[in-house]
Amino acid sequence: MENSLTYTMNGDYQIPDLKLTEQPEKPLGKYGRMRKAYLKEHRPLIYNQLLLTEKLYPHLIEIDETAQSRLEQMMPQLAAAAGATEQLKASDPMRWVGLMNTCKAQAEEILMAELIHS
Repeated sequence: MENSLTYTMNGDYQIPDLKLTEQPEKPLGKYGRMRKAYLKEHRPLIYNQLLLTEKLYPHLIEIDETAQSRLEQMMPQLAAAAGATEQLKASDPMRWVGLMNTCKAQAEEILMAELIHS
């Protein structure tokens, strides 16, 4: 059995010299971190497989970008359906903020079901 790994002696133990390939330095957003936590807690086999094949970080970046774009698409539609207009914003800002918070919570609930917990 031929082994192409190199080892470093650490006391009486030989430690393999393992190195990961370069990963981009883009920080994870909210939805990428949520997906990572979900995979780590509820889907450890998928998490470990992605981690060991170095596909975890690109997967999390893709989920984060997709979730952000979906949120940007859904918010105007949900706000219009809820009646959160610019006129309401000028006349009753507290009601407008409440409606917008409700719309964002609805959009995030959809994203959680479709992207994060799937």
